[in-house]
Amino acid sequence: MSYKNFVPRVWAKKIQHELERKLVYAEDCNREYEGSVSNLGDTVKILGVGKPTITTQVGGDIVLTGAEKVDSTSVSMPIMQIAFFNYKVGDIDKLQAVGGIMEALNKESSLGVANEMDKYIASMAKDKLAVRYASAATTITKSNILEVIDNSLVKLYDNDVQPNDEIVMTVKPWFYMILKQAYTALDTDNSKMLENGKVGRYGNVIVKMSNNVAQDTNGNDLVMIRTKKAIAFANPKIHTEPYRPENSFDDAVKGFALYDSKIVRPKELIVLNCKANA
Repeated sequence: MSYKNFVPRVWAKKIQHELERKLVYAEDCNREYEGSVSNLGDTVKILGVGKPTITTQVGGDIVLTGAEKVDSTSVSMPIMQIAFFNYKVGDIDKLQAVGGIMEALNKESSLGVANEMDKYIASMAKDKLAVRYASAATTITKSNILEVIDNSLVKLYDNDVQPNDEIVMTVKPWFYMILKQAYTALDTDNSKMLENGKVGRYGNVIVKMSNNVAQDTNGNDLVMIRTKKAIAFANPKIHTEPYRPENSFDDAVKGFALYDSKIVRPKELIVLNCKANA
């Protein structure tokens, strides 16, 4: 059996393309560190710096004492998550000769892996670092939805998030429909805007829709309102390869993707624990 027509590098690029197109949560994460790791268990160290003390006075000469040591900060994110697939495809050479079948299988694998990554990032809403809007679930109605969103934004602004920072809110379809009814200006005719789950804009907040919004133990949605720096996400490696399983005349394809996510700027994220009016 020859695999001369099978090009794993091309497949890996196709899978990566599908993941980028289908991931909703990952698009709004800090991903600048993901080139630093390549294997399961590798750790990304995200560096930061503290704030120098600012001293003020009225008039007179400035008298400097010893220079202050500003402590640096860092957050470690080990890459521990893996999603994989393994399926029979018949004769790879024949399928590639026909065309379309391998691409369809590749797409389904990509969508499945992307969905698992998306759900994992969404689960950051349950992390102990995530700040809740309120201790109990808030019932969302047409009459209070805008006030609830505005109050959530105030909490972010109180943490020094700037009004011109890009903020993202990812919601379930039911939440979006109530928001659309309450705020008719939400709709947009900009087709470029409506990609990767985007359904509109509320002020400076990009509104996105996903069925992967996490839930608490009572089934209430955990809607994240955040900046794009609040959560770090790394997807450093994707691998695929063909093989012939033992005791089989069929070819097969197996592959995996490494990834992980972590809240790195908790002050830039608010979790709205909410439910629909019964």
